Amino acid sequence: MQIAIILIVCMVLLALAYRYYSPGIFRKLGAEPDRPTPAHEMYDGVDYCPAKAPVLFGHHFASIAGAAPIVGPIVAAVYGWVPVILWIVIGGIFMGAVHDMSALVASIHHRGRSIGELIAKHVGRLGSKLFLFFLWATLVLLIAVFLVVVSKTFTTVPSAATASMLFIMLAVLFGLAIYRLKLPLGWATLVGVAILAVCVTAGFFYPLSLGYDTWLIVLVAYIVVASVTPVWILLQPRDYLNSFLLYALLICGVVGVFVARPAIEYPAYIQWFDPKLGALFPILFVTVACGAISGFHSVVASGTTAKQLDREAHARPIGYGAMLVESLLAIIALVVVIKLSKADYASEIANEGPVALFSRGIGSLIEPFGINKAHGTNFAALAVSAFVLTTLDTATRLCRFAFQEFFAPREGTKPNLLNRNRFIGTLVTVAAAAALAFSGQWKLIWPIFGAANQLLAALALLAVSIWLKHAGRRNGFLRIPMWVMFVITLSALGVILHKNLVQANYALAAIAAALLVLAITLVIESIRALKRPPINT
Repeated sequence: MQIAIILIVCMVLLALAYRYYSPGIFRKLGAEPDRPTPAHEMYDGVDYCPAKAPVLFGHHFASIAGAAPIVGPIVAAVYGWVPVILWIVIGGIFMGAVHDMSALVASIHHRGRSIGELIAKHVGRLGSKLFLFFLWATLVLLIAVFLVVVSKTFTTVPSAATASMLFIMLAVLFGLAIYRLKLPLGWATLVGVAILAVCVTAGFFYPLSLGYDTWLIVLVAYIVVASVTPVWILLQPRDYLNSFLLYALLICGVVGVFVARPAIEYPAYIQWFDPKLGALFPILFVTVACGAISGFHSVVASGTTAKQLDREAHARPIGYGAMLVESLLAIIALVVVIKLSKADYASEIANEGPVALFSRGIGSLIEPFGINKAHGTNFAALAVSAFVLTTLDTATRLCRFAFQEFFAPREGTKPNLLNRNRFIGTLVTVAAAAALAFSGQWKLIWPIFGAANQLLAALALLAVSIWLKHAGRRNGFLRIPMWVMFVITLSALGVILHKNLVQANYALAAIAAALLVLAITLVIESIRALKRPPINT
């Protein structure tokens, strides 16, 4: 059986879901296409700043994609490709895309505020504080890990460092051209993408070689600046231009499958229990993560995207559509595994890791185009590293938002410095992440991040469900995914807790126990909130 058939079926299902399922969900959320958005009502030129739909789609897609939808499915393939692809398609359509669009619409109906703000209003202040602290700590871990990942990538692949630094300068010029010189988006995009290609080429000829610690310092300084800089100067244009790298990667993968026509070599199902990861349920679901559903997406949707949405009608293509494109990316990542034998997969992932396996797989798919396999492999690796950097500075801004919201004063009281000043939140956040990155201790708690990320998704679905309940609208399309995610994440945390207690890794066991207590506390608070009468939304 050829992989092309599997790919066609998946793409048709994703397209049908967007065409026929997403409009109904959009209406159930109470969305009004022409209602003024917070980007206009609360414009400040820093965080609240309306963006054209293609630009915001690029920013949102670049922020949520990163390396996770590539790494997760490839690692989870140890159980076989059928359970992984089923979860990507079913989870992406009925859970991930619904979760992303719901978080985005709910946020723009609450002045562009985060999921934590929704919990504060519809669940209670205690639930909000617990959620915001959990969110901040999770994002600090994510920032620390991505600082290490990007620094190692730039150290080992200097061409990626050159291209990424040039991307940043190009993004600033692009932002000035669009928002200050008022150049047409179409013409500016053509020129920008052409220069982007020049940047990629320049990376191959002029690699920027610096030491690992030096790159860590440079990146720490960069994310401090990126977190406080107005979104139109750097975040919007850089993510928009970078998204074209990922579009090219997707096109290469899809077209390459139809041109190369590889056959399925990898087993459909291998095992229920993997010695390193654990049982298929629940570990496969939290390992695939972003390819099907990710709590980080709700943080992006309600953190930066909602503050830049020009029209409410754009919430469907950006919220629901971008998640389906990410699911397609996860399927392409799995495709490079399916065409390998079980032995080749085990050898490559053990010796080089999932990103290298993916990059080489893309290189082999586009080789029939007449493109040198080595060049195709380098391009894929460069695109992945560019998106890890994108996720890094977006996560820093979102972490700063969580910090400021945590210290938000009660209604009717005076604002405080920790809530108002974006520089304090940024410096505290980056200092904590940098300390973790330089110490190397992030490795001890990284295994729990997958479960923590999925728990964020369950909590986001819970918050939006309560909002709809209080607004007198149906919420079954959210409650079912919510309970599924709670079962998955609580089961995963239980497995992690037991495993680390047996191995006497008490630090990680304590974190897993704390997350379990947090989830249970929020569920109890939410049940109480559901019993309250509707409030003014």
